[in-house]
Amino acid sequence: MKAIEPVCGNAGLLDSTTLALRQAMPVALVSMPFALSTRPSLQLGLLAAIGRSHGFTVETLHLNLDLAAAIGVERFHHLACTRNPMVGDWLFSVAAFGDSAPDPAGAMLEELGPVIGETLQLIAMSADELRAMRDQVVPAYLEGLMTSIDWSRFVVVGFTSTFQQNAASFALARRIKARHPHVLILFGGANFDGPMGLAWMQAAPYIDLAVSGEADRAFARLLTILSEGGDPLDTPGILARRGNEVMTGPPGTPLDDLNELPIPDFQEYFERARSLGLLGDEDVRKVDVPFESSRGCWWGQKATCRFCGLNGSTMAYRAKSPERVMLELETLAKRHRSLSFNAADNILSRDYLQSVMAPLAAANVDYWLFYEVKANLSRQDLKLLSQAGVRALQPGIESLSSHVLRLMLKGTKASTNVNLLRWTRYYGIQTHWNILFGFPGETIADYEQQQLLARQMVHLQPPGGFLRIGLERFSPYFENPELFPVRSGPAVPEPGYAHTYPTSVDLGRAAYHFAGELEGSLTDAAYQPLVGTLQAWHERWSGGDRPSLTFWWAPGLLHVEDFRSALAPARHHFEDPHAAIYLAASDAALTPFELARRLNLSKEAVIDVVEDFCRLGLMMRDGAVVLSLALPGSPGR
Repeated sequence: MKAIEPVCGNAGLLDSTTLALRQAMPVALVSMPFALSTRPSLQLGLLAAIGRSHGFTVETLHLNLDLAAAIGVERFHHLACTRNPMVGDWLFSVAAFGDSAPDPAGAMLEELGPVIGETLQLIAMSADELRAMRDQVVPAYLEGLMTSIDWSRFVVVGFTSTFQQNAASFALARRIKARHPHVLILFGGANFDGPMGLAWMQAAPYIDLAVSGEADRAFARLLTILSEGGDPLDTPGILARRGNEVMTGPPGTPLDDLNELPIPDFQEYFERARSLGLLGDEDVRKVDVPFESSRGCWWGQKATCRFCGLNGSTMAYRAKSPERVMLELETLAKRHRSLSFNAADNILSRDYLQSVMAPLAAANVDYWLFYEVKANLSRQDLKLLSQAGVRALQPGIESLSSHVLRLMLKGTKASTNVNLLRWTRYYGIQTHWNILFGFPGETIADYEQQQLLARQMVHLQPPGGFLRIGLERFSPYFENPELFPVRSGPAVPEPGYAHTYPTSVDLGRAAYHFAGELEGSLTDAAYQPLVGTLQAWHERWSGGDRPSLTFWWAPGLLHVEDFRSALAPARHHFEDPHAAIYLAASDAALTPFELARRLNLSKEAVIDVVEDFCRLGLMMRDGAVVLSLALPGSPGR
């Protein structure tokens, strides 16, 4: 059996003939709108470093920055973050598909009504101004890229495509192929995983090659085969065009040892951002440099959250060694002069708490780190993360109902989520979270309970969004329609697709986002009382004085200041056993039996005290456990 080639090569060991062949095959890797302009592309930085290690000349081109400079960073950001109704892709539809574009008159802007209205408000544009952007700014942007870059000198031009990068990438690829037929057009990224890659290639005849799945091994292998005049289909994970047909080679396999990967190189991003006036010397320290310390999802291996379509064919969890993570952060900081890092990981490894975060905390480094985590982190975990420089988390909370969390196989409880929000607020960690609706088996009571709890939690950071779940390809809800049928089904691609892509695209195979309410879920009207409460919570936090709920404790004494209501602030004073019980239920949720045992009290006495606190809204009850809601008044403990 042939040994698997390493991901990284050593160009210094190549003979002169081989090296010359590789250097004579220049490659460009492109990131198009609407990838975020505030950070480099991890895919480009990583694949460029891999290709160069094998002796290939690889350039990266963060061309999304050019459009951000043309329309404004804030407007660009809102377009990049607005998934539904895919306004970003729609803006490039005519440029990508010409006469085949399905919405030349821009009817989507009226037909999708309220959702479009929200987007227009965010980007401070009218519908007519947005149409003008599509019909004037976008063509000028693309023509500028065609004239300012000599595409003829490349043998391969590769596009990375995730979420709303497809249409813009198609528009530029189409132009490059028309003017320079010899250039091989290569696509990859999350939009080309599974059946989507084949469907997009069949619909876009200017795409010659695509990578389906992780590209780490496939990229260098493909370039090597092309430089030697071989068959690209000998590369696992590659799709190739043969005349009018798209052929698939052997399936690729995910990379097991992430330590094999090179440290990505983002130099071109910084240079381009500076040249476009998007980045000044004072801003460099704050650029969110992407890095990855793991891939896959260790929780998803046990029980995939039913609404989640992330990871597709790459669920298996793999993590870099702690030493490699520390080296990568140090190297990237020195190379790019930024201390801000955005982890691409789907979930933080529990092992990293002691092997990575503890050493970072001890070293007193001034990194600013973002991670996605599972919400079952303790107070001490969050304190350590804060000390290590974690300033923002995405904990995947999704609901404040234990019943709904069980329905989605989240593996957490409402009290777990509330406790995480308590301690992230206390330790100054920004928390990005949402509340989702639309789960089969949910009840009115689930949302009544969440509404009551949300009113008691206004001293904590509110959710960033609250919405009915969509159906994502690869998610259990989507992939198992016999178990989770769609009301008035089947599921259909979200409406934005039909306004963006021609009828020649098989959206049933190409789309990632689908619309459809699952049977057994409630109607939208059932969520409105909770939505109103969540909106009021947001409004309280957007004002000058944010609500607070704070306690001070000493042996036998408890003071609680309840400033959650601007109209009726309250101060409470308690002695033991109230004081002792409240403190004991503050770090984590406990049952009355556990509290009684810890404090040497009767269970009946504990239950009476808990009833007092719950009646005042100072504690929450979650099934068998209770949790204190106030935060300590003394900071940093």
